[in-house]
Amino acid sequence: MEHADARIFLVRHALVEPSARLVLYGAMDVALCEAALRQDALLYRWLAARLPQPARWVATPLSRTKATAAAIFAAGYPAQDLVIEEDLMEQHLGEWQGLTHEAFSERLRHPPHPFWPHAAEERPPGGESMEDLRARVGTVVDRLGERDGDTVVIAHGGSIRAAIAHALDLTPRQALHFSIKNLSLTRLERRGRDWRVASVNEEPFTPAA
Repeated sequence: MEHADARIFLVRHALVEPSARLVLYGAMDVALCEAALRQDALLYRWLAARLPQPARWVATPLSRTKATAAAIFAAGYPAQDLVIEEDLMEQHLGEWQGLTHEAFSERLRHPPHPFWPHAAEERPPGGESMEDLRARVGTVVDRLGERDGDTVVIAHGGSIRAAIAHALDLTPRQALHFSIKNLSLTRLERRGRDWRVASVNEEPFTPAA
């Protein structure tokens, strides 16, 4: 098989702190869970060994992506300068951000997705729909792929789903059928003008059920 022209290695940020998980945090800037940072040492070491060298490193303006990159560097990957890409941020949920899951569910205008708290077409007041997210992330994916070589992106569950949807030309609803795990690796490869998804949710092991 021919070598890909460009590869993007997408890592979802680490688990956020417990109080943030009680609300719909979306594009809010919330901290990582300190206990999980210690417990996930194996995952950081695996990522440090698994991610390509050399590579361009990209993160979003939110501190949880930059802190995840710093933890990977501390685990053995040579420290890199981070390019900050605002358009790879998590879906902005507008007036819903900060609401508890019970409170926001009362404001839905569409039946929720079977595997997500709200429908793909739902656009919160002052926020974005999944289609909006797919459009802005897809533009960045294509731009990153214009340069040959490898790029590591520390991003968010929503933006990684959007990148998969862009690569496979999926609908926003189909994109929400992907579950993206914290600290998992998703790989996109470009050949010519076409993208393929080489893997989703790579991990060093699969825990027993």
